[in-house]
Amino acid sequence: MAAPVRQARGLLGLASTLGPGSRNYRAPPPPRRSPGPCWPDPDDPLTPRWQLGPRHAAKQFARHGAASGVAAGSLWPSREQLRELEAEEREWYPSLAAMQESLRVQQLAEEEKRQAREQLIEERMAKMPQMIENWRRQQQERREKEQADKERRARLQAEAQERLGYHVDPRSARFQELLQDLEKQHRKRLKEEKQRKKKEARAAAMAAAVAEDPAASATPSS
Repeated sequence: MAAPVRQARGLLGLASTLGPGSRNYRAPPPPRRSPGPCWPDPDDPLTPRWQLGPRHAAKQFARHGAASGVAAGSLWPSREQLRELEAEEREWYPSLAAMQESLRVQQLAEEEKRQAREQLIEERMAKMPQMIENWRRQQQERREKEQADKERRARLQAEAQERLGYHVDPRSARFQELLQDLEKQHRKRLKEEKQRKKKEARAAAMAAAVAEDPAASATPSS
């Protein structure tokens, strides 16, 4: 009972808000279309261009039929338009066989890609133990080199302090110059030692070759 009363009050409030003149308002009827076909004036500059083409003629024929005066045969696409439509259909709407072939090629490419990736993973997993061993050896060599450099640096500093005396500050320019000279002398000795070992290895190889083939060594002397 309360719901109809609230609805009636709402309608009365709406009527009082709109005012007494709103009761007599009537919306105008929609514009009526002409009973026959509508052909625009081609000489009128305000005429849309699409209304002067076959699109508007097809619309009039669809609405009024034979009364529009449009020949039904003129609405069919021309040969050039048919070729364009066929090309568009082949591009955007391929046949079932073409779609199946495209899907087969795509699946084949994905399968080859998966197999290549699996093969690459297998090859790298097979190399993994050797790679880990090489990494550990490199780390060990690096630590040994750092330790050797540290010990060499300590020996050179001790030698410099013995020459200059322990009262000289190791941060002084005199101490650093002597340390650099000792570094150069150490590198020179290493280089000479390396060249000496290379000469000895070359002489040993020549002696071994002569020992294996004494006739070849005697031929030049004769």
